[in-house]
Amino acid sequence: MAVDLSTPLTWKTATGDAATMLAELQPNIVKAHVRDHLSVLFLGFGDGGEARTFLKALSGLMKSAKAHLEEIEAFKAGTGSGTAYVGLGVTAAGYAKLGIAQPPANAPFLGGAKASVQKLTDPAVTEWETPYQQPIDAVVLVGDATAASAKAKRGEVLALLPPSVTVLGEETGRGLSNDNGDGIEHFGYVDGRSQPLFLTEDVDAERDTTDGINEWDPASPLSQVLVPDSAAPDPAVHFGSYFVFRKLEQNVQLFKQAEQDLADQLALKGEDAERAGAMLIGRFEDGTPLVSQSAAGAHSPVENDFSYDSDKLGQKCPFHAHIRKTNPRGSGGFETPDAERRHLMARRGQTYGRRLDDPSADLPPVVRPTKDVGLLFMAFNSDLVNQFEFTQLNWANNAGFPATPDNSRPGLDPVIGQGERPSANYDRDWGRNGAQPVDPIPQAVTLKGAEYFFMPSLAFLRSL
Repeated sequence: MAVDLSTPLTWKTATGDAATMLAELQPNIVKAHVRDHLSVLFLGFGDGGEARTFLKALSGLMKSAKAHLEEIEAFKAGTGSGTAYVGLGVTAAGYAKLGIAQPPANAPFLGGAKASVQKLTDPAVTEWETPYQQPIDAVVLVGDATAASAKAKRGEVLALLPPSVTVLGEETGRGLSNDNGDGIEHFGYVDGRSQPLFLTEDVDAERDTTDGINEWDPASPLSQVLVPDSAAPDPAVHFGSYFVFRKLEQNVQLFKQAEQDLADQLALKGEDAERAGAMLIGRFEDGTPLVSQSAAGAHSPVENDFSYDSDKLGQKCPFHAHIRKTNPRGSGGFETPDAERRHLMARRGQTYGRRLDDPSADLPPVVRPTKDVGLLFMAFNSDLVNQFEFTQLNWANNAGFPATPDNSRPGLDPVIGQGERPSANYDRDWGRNGAQPVDPIPQAVTLKGAEYFFMPSLAFLRSL
């Protein structure tokens, strides 16, 4: 029985080809793996034969998606603990050096991230950090919940490297969390919410059972994250995924000052001033959606069951707010809701950089960092054109998205939008008409380097 990619997978009862797929798929793709401590190693291949031998040996340190899911169940039951995650991605240039006759063929992957710079309005490659200016052949991710475990596994990976496979650069990710224990990014906002879910067990766990009414269905088909591994022994059961990596530096001081300036321009005082930042992100710092208008501090483990049906005029959450731009939840106005959903991708990012201040504390912007901290943006896609590049180009960078009732242009995504930033409208009173133009929000996120990879099946790696 062929693997059905048209629906989410019920992994606990998967049999036949579906079970084989899970046993040969890398973890972290259909479900995120814990990686509070993360090492990202960028590699260059010298000798193709030695590189093949290395990758085959590396597969011995890697577990499958099925093993990862079984570890999670054992941990929940109190009968076991997890093991470190090792992931491997190869660029189009890397496949060529390995001598692979039928590499993955998605167009942006074949061109590499450098070829998409002008299209995505990225900084010039000459402005990227040195490791990313070089040709990169592969990436190895090593992560776990503890620093000791991640470090030990990283050592095992490095011990396998032959002289001709060199480490071009390395990034170190370290998780940040708020007082509720939720993962946050450096601007202080809960991150990683609203993920497409590819396993029915995860979908059922997130459904809103309080009133039986669900405004947003997080379920996504496997076809949105998996593609047949064309170079594997049996692409019918061996799958992989296209992997986007982007190092995004965050100028926290600039962004927090922009929040304060916006609050001042709208005359928002006291606790209501927290809404200024929420209007840029679309959520309060604790993850509460702005359309809910809950006070900061109201905590829920999901906060994902909402739509913009009650805010068709953008009087609660601005049309250009970050999460409304990058997941319009059927309200974008240019496509059917189903077509719109197909642009969503599985985000697996991690923060990087050390800071002396508390990201969750109420401190003046001047004490916040201006550089050397940010997000290692990582995401899995089945189609780089229709997912990552579409989201960045047609949504985040497009001042005319989403469509508005008066045909006005909402502006760029204030967080990741790239390009000339126009002024934008904000409503001073939540849910009421009274929009006023506000000076452009300065760009506080800067790309420092990027690349596209393909995360192949374990069967492919063993076959080298």
